[in-house]
Amino acid sequence: MKKLVSLLAVLTLIIGSFGFIAQPVGALNLNGFSFNQASTILAVEGQRRNEADDKLASDYGQKIDLNNANVRLFRQYKGFYPSLAAQIVKNAPYDKVEDVLNIPGLSDKQKERLQSNLENFTVTEPSSVFLDGDERLNNGNY
Repeated sequence: MKKLVSLLAVLTLIIGSFGFIAQPVGALNLNGFSFNQASTILAVEGQRRNEADDKLASDYGQKIDLNNANVRLFRQYKGFYPSLAAQIVKNAPYDKVEDVLNIPGLSDKQKERLQSNLENFTVTEPSSVFLDGDERLNNGNY
């Protein structure tokens, strides 16, 4: 019985490997493939940019954007992370930087911290590149 089971297992493996190896030739299309070095250089020649790169080249890259930043960016300012930063993120979007002072439920101390750091913030249009999912509150970087 053991020999029969072993023989069936070996036959199954052999038949399965033939199905894997014998893929149709059309599945591997190398018609557009070339080893010409010039074509590789042409593919890299243009500067690749996306929406996130454009946003980072603006004030967003220099200051904290209240509409697009996640809470961890506020760690560089004393007293912001995590509770005040979470309130800022939850109450976005803002039309101007000063709107952050109108968050309901802020203590006087929190308002003072915000007031003294307004020059470190900017406001740009909310961007799906930075807002997709719930990464503004918890981006999983620990």
